[in-house]
Amino acid sequence: MVDLKKGARITGNTRDKLAADLKKKYEKGASIRSLAESTGRSYGFVHRVLSESGVQLRGRGGATRAKKK
Repeated sequence: MVDLKKGARITGNTRDKLAADLKKKYEKGASIRSLAESTGRSYGFVHRVLSESGVQLRGRGGATRAKKK
């Protein structure tokens, strides 16, 4: 994992390394929330980095509501 200071702007090569690391972990099943917590970044930041790196984001989990008959 790349060493990050809380709130520091992440650009260039550092951002590319972080994106590759997040992509690998996300594709192995880690949630965006868990990745955000482990990196000290926001959910939105992790979501944006994953989207920019071309990851196919999973749908939301949990039970779906069934129609009442």
